[in-house]
Amino acid sequence: MAVTITDVATVAGLSVSTVSRALSQAGEVAPATRDRVQQIADDLGYRPNPAARSLRAGRRGSVALVVPDLANPFFGPVTKAIRSRLQRAGTTLLLGDSDERPAEERAATQALRGQVDALVLWASTLDDAELQKLAGSLPVVLVNREVPGLATVRIDLGPGITQAVEHLVALGHRRCAFVNCSQRPSHRDETIRAAAASGGLELVELGPYHPDVDAGRHAAALIHARGEVTAVLGHNDLVALGMLQHLQEKGSRVPADLSVISIDDTILAASASPSLSTVRIDPVVVADAVADLLTALTDPNRSSDTRPAGIGVTTRFVPRQSSGPAPQDR
Repeated sequence: MAVTITDVATVAGLSVSTVSRALSQAGEVAPATRDRVQQIADDLGYRPNPAARSLRAGRRGSVALVVPDLANPFFGPVTKAIRSRLQRAGTTLLLGDSDERPAEERAATQALRGQVDALVLWASTLDDAELQKLAGSLPVVLVNREVPGLATVRIDLGPGITQAVEHLVALGHRRCAFVNCSQRPSHRDETIRAAAASGGLELVELGPYHPDVDAGRHAAALIHARGEVTAVLGHNDLVALGMLQHLQEKGSRVPADLSVISIDDTILAASASPSLSTVRIDPVVVADAVADLLTALTDPNRSSDTRPAGIGVTTRFVPRQSSGPAPQDR
């Protein structure tokens, strides 16, 4: 027979309500009481029922995450890390895919919003007014998108991109192609342009394309035909992988003829041949930031007039085999 919260209360010599607060709202009981109740619960093998807890609290016990592209391997580790963090709090994660299209994101959001306590929208394509209206009906956390009045996790590519530019310049590169796959102005594009200008690296921009392997192959064909740069920065690992494939098929050597750098550091980056030099975004750090904002937004004691401050997530450059000295003949 399953151990109930009443069993825990009996052994602890406390009321059921006190035990419930100790296990689910630790700030409302003394630390010593909380620790003793948790120890008794562990000894008895008590496991809380998230569904029942959510029902009592008037909550659904779930959060929805809508990402731009489920096929992108970057979102696998990120989704798993967010799910793991939420699961520890007894919250279920539901998943949606926007395919980087406003209509698809709108449909996914409408389908999920009635089932969840909060929404997490990654690189949302919806306009500011629509997002602000949505946030008026339930808590919303944005990732890689800033809208006045909404909680945001900002992935700061500045440190990683600056390090990548310094890496290329130190290796003698002076002209670098940038394969742009953003359909609207973004922090990623602005950061890359600013870092290149500040570091003395001339940028030749291509695109915008859809951020996938085919875009990388198409951009690499142009770069190979023109022969005007010694390095290329891809929008993400998928784009960089497509570039590697095309360049190798055409007999170009990476990095001897052309250095390739990407962004994200998915499993593809380390397993590619040659392995990709890339700007790393840590999925666990992102997950912690998302969960912290969700916790703050859903705090029953939070004033409706305040919102949690945005959280920044930093990045770093990981040099691997795909970047090397610039060819001397160019």
